[in-house]
Amino acid sequence: MKHPNGYGSVVKLSGKRRRPFCARKTKELDERGYPVYLVIGYYATREEGLMALAEYNRNPYDVDLAKITMKELFERWSKRDFPKISESSAGSHNAAMKHCAPLHDMAYKTIKAYQMQQIIDECGFGYSTQGSIKNLFGKLDLYAMELDIITKKNSELIHAAPIPPTSKKPFIKEEIELVWKHQEEDFVDTILMLIYSGFRINELLNIEIENVNLAEKWFKGGLKTKAGKDRVVPIHPLIFNFVKKRVEEGNRYLLSINGKKVNQTQYYTFWKAFMEAHNMNHTPHECRHTFRSLLDSAGANKKCIDMMMGHTSKEVGERVYTHKTLEELAEALALVTR
Repeated sequence: MKHPNGYGSVVKLSGKRRRPFCARKTKELDERGYPVYLVIGYYATREEGLMALAEYNRNPYDVDLAKITMKELFERWSKRDFPKISESSAGSHNAAMKHCAPLHDMAYKTIKAYQMQQIIDECGFGYSTQGSIKNLFGKLDLYAMELDIITKKNSELIHAAPIPPTSKKPFIKEEIELVWKHQEEDFVDTILMLIYSGFRINELLNIEIENVNLAEKWFKGGLKTKAGKDRVVPIHPLIFNFVKKRVEEGNRYLLSINGKKVNQTQYYTFWKAFMEAHNMNHTPHECRHTFRSLLDSAGANKKCIDMMMGHTSKEVGERVYTHKTLEELAEALALVTR
């Protein structure tokens, strides 16, 4: 059947080619009157070429963008969005991208949902990595839609392993008292700082002295999310002297050894030794669960708990840290006693 004028055509190219059929449209005539073609793409069969031509005529798109590979799309998206997110989130996206290597050189427009799912299923890792890969595909789909590269999000059709029920166990009262009994030992004060601040271990390790205000009794930290980044947490009266003593050491970071920032490997070495010595089985992150549990048990206001934990809460909204807000947080924290 003859196509209407301006519709385009599919022609077979000479020679041995993996995709010999070219779908094209006349873009303009050159100075000699010869057609200058807009190449839609190259295809293995004439039928594939006709389908691509029909799709283009139904919904014209930027052909150059349609050819952009997953790797090129990721580079453009990361250049735009990475400055807006945390280092840990950017690192997670970079790691997920490495697992997608089989798709890097494919035109993003041609990647199917089953191929995305195959990457997840064959990554060889658990729910966390699988979730990161699925999340990356979701981000790239949104960006590709902004550029009119795709018209549907295949990432909505794929799935990752479910997050298993948490096995985190808060410290019980007797265990907290045991830690208090050893408060004079090296670094035991840091366990209590974690329990009474709600900071993650990497957040506490990254707190600089300039972000500790002893006069107003608060410190600022947080790395992971928009709600949790650079959040202000009152210094609980029970740990104030520990914080004050470390500030007075005059180092750049609150937790230091010989003037240098403590890294996670060093900290976990101390942590493991303390747990083994006292027959306990906890991770530093369980201090954070303990913090929330203590506040819940004390009847603290939920929105204050969410703010100190760095969790997004419908009740918190876009609140800023005013003096009144800090007073509210301090009052909620003071409900927790020994």
